Amino acid sequence: MKFYKISRELMEPSTMLKAPFHSIRPMRRTVFNHLFAVVYTIALLFLLYHHGFKLLSSTTFPSFFISISMFISDLLLAFLWFTAQGFRIRPVTREVFPENLEEMIDKKDFPAIDIFICTSDPYKEPPIDIVNTALSVMAYDYPTEKLSIYVSDDGGSELTLFAIMEAAKFGAHWLAFCRENKVLDRSPAEFFRLQETKNSKTEKIKTMYEDMKRRIENVVENGKVAQYITSQQEHEAFSPWTKTFTHRDHPTVIQVLLESGKDIDVSGHSMPNLIYVTREKSITSPHHYKAGALNTLLRVSALMTNAPIILTLDCDMFSNNPRTPYNVLCYFMDNSIRPKLAYVQFPQCFHGVNKNDIYSSEMQRGFHINTKGMDGLTGPHCMGTGCFFMRRALFGGPSAMLQPEMPQLSPDHVVSSPIRSQHILELAKIVAGCNYEFQTNWGEQMGFRYGSLVEDLYTGYRLHCQGWKSIFCQPQRAAFLGNIPISLLEALNQVKRWAVGHLQFSFSKYSPLTFGIQAMGGMSLDYIQYGFLPLWSVSITIYTFLPQLTLLNGIYIFPKVTSPWFFLYAFLFLGAYAQDCLEFLFSQATLRRWWSEQRIWLIRGLTCYLFGTLEYLMQILGIATHGFNVTSKAVDDEQSKRYYQGLFEFGVPSPIFLPLATAAIISFAAFLYGTMLVLKGGNTEDVFVQLFIAGFGVLNCLPIYEAMIIRTDKGKMPTKTTITSIIIASGLYLAAFLMLQI
Repeated sequence: MKFYKISRELMEPSTMLKAPFHSIRPMRRTVFNHLFAVVYTIALLFLLYHHGFKLLSSTTFPSFFISISMFISDLLLAFLWFTAQGFRIRPVTREVFPENLEEMIDKKDFPAIDIFICTSDPYKEPPIDIVNTALSVMAYDYPTEKLSIYVSDDGGSELTLFAIMEAAKFGAHWLAFCRENKVLDRSPAEFFRLQETKNSKTEKIKTMYEDMKRRIENVVENGKVAQYITSQQEHEAFSPWTKTFTHRDHPTVIQVLLESGKDIDVSGHSMPNLIYVTREKSITSPHHYKAGALNTLLRVSALMTNAPIILTLDCDMFSNNPRTPYNVLCYFMDNSIRPKLAYVQFPQCFHGVNKNDIYSSEMQRGFHINTKGMDGLTGPHCMGTGCFFMRRALFGGPSAMLQPEMPQLSPDHVVSSPIRSQHILELAKIVAGCNYEFQTNWGEQMGFRYGSLVEDLYTGYRLHCQGWKSIFCQPQRAAFLGNIPISLLEALNQVKRWAVGHLQFSFSKYSPLTFGIQAMGGMSLDYIQYGFLPLWSVSITIYTFLPQLTLLNGIYIFPKVTSPWFFLYAFLFLGAYAQDCLEFLFSQATLRRWWSEQRIWLIRGLTCYLFGTLEYLMQILGIATHGFNVTSKAVDDEQSKRYYQGLFEFGVPSPIFLPLATAAIISFAAFLYGTMLVLKGGNTEDVFVQLFIAGFGVLNCLPIYEAMIIRTDKGKMPTKTTITSIIIASGLYLAAFLMLQI
């Protein structure tokens, strides 16, 4: 294709020396990471030796049970710590120089970009958010004839189609407004939220946006679009929605809402392509959820535009920088790295996060710190959103391309027909059929990969195994901003789904422990860490209950303060926490946000990781589970107010809260009991470690005690959950008492 030819001609080594498009620099802490890893590894080996010795010297069932439990817990923690060192082998930072790119390459020679926006539920993912996301990328500071936006509606909702039709109409005014006024925030909602200067043009465009928003929200509230449909063309667009049309059983719907070159904005400039797609679904055919929707877009877009670059976006992840494509091209136009470059990943960043980020929604470690470590090796994992793919990378390895079953789907295919051509639309409906992929390579060797609920991580992993590389691009101004769940239940359910997906690919035939090590070597450590992270729940559950229950029964299971082994425990705990804290502070995070992050990791271990592991085991046993759940991004005013006050949102009874509330009760009881022993002149040397663990648990559970006892608002811990947890805690204490009497 022309894009590759341009890249080869322009990116000669001599040219690169004069005007580099990007740079890379190893981080200063690398040497310290290596030295600390050696020392910490030696300490872990001593700890495991200590556990082994205690296990072999156990003479009673209680002592054996305690010893084996602690050994398993620390062995898993050691395993997860060791695999995490893959992120610390060679962390790097990068910088791009898009100004050099624009000086050397004419805009007419820039490659086309297909943008995939995915949604599935208009009630959990408000259509107005989809509209803002679509408009923000439609208004990219990039040649509009090179942009095509595909909106995948996996829920097959006429409400979503109506919203996108409204976006197309408003876009004719919005794109011109952004161009004329050099607007930086291209999401209308974000622009009007931040805009302080008022003038007639701004007020006029704001009134238009508010009118559009009102129509969309009215349609969602009423569940009907008929009142706003006026033209015959619009009636035809909604004709597929008959009485037999459901979100699980419906035909393919493809609507071309804007066609570049034919549809223009109010200033006479061409609009980008805008296409609505909902793939065919049938209750008798399997659904592959988001990965299946992405592969449908991959095929439909191949027939219509077949751009060499693809951007995948979540429906609520709007563009925050109109010049983001230029940052991407700084890598894709570099001939020295392009042949093996599969994708450029931007970090997930969010707006509306409260001061201390109580749910650790920023996921600083997963989305920022760890990815810099992966970037120094083969490259960051795919996060699903904010990721620019080379279309070619989804069709085989760097040295051998797989040929799809239809020649028009090949990355090398040159599209010559208009996107509204009847034969193109008919062919597009065929490739979007629910049975099209039967007995093909789609989802296995081609396209976005199936086999895991975390299709993004899994796809990036499989691409890395094939020999592709990726790059982490983190410009000073975030490329994209998204919404976050403001309810603890929604936040935990989201991570629970990821936990199930991680275990699905970790125990598949492509496990990073086996297939990954052979394909990638040391880089596989990073994917092993992600894949087996849900097993963190085993260690956390043991440390949350065993030391406290034994303390309540007068059994001391850790070394005395005067013992040399105590200092080993102290070093392992303080060393890991200190390193983690320093990495957070070096990444411009605050100390309070680091505390929120470490607390939420403990909470996840007792909730979503634990329930995710159990759900995966149930799937293995053939027991039905709820499966994929969309995280709600709908915002309730009262919830939002409590969230910005820093209050945890519980609100509704859920089984996922029971281990958390039970742990809070047991930790509090153990801390009180241990404190009384010390005050009565008990043996502080024996009780210190268990008292410290209980106290650490109490400190982390302060928001839970507040929700259980003090708060009276709707977001408090449900009384039913509190009472049930007290009963469970009492049962655990009684069970521990009886077992320790054996």
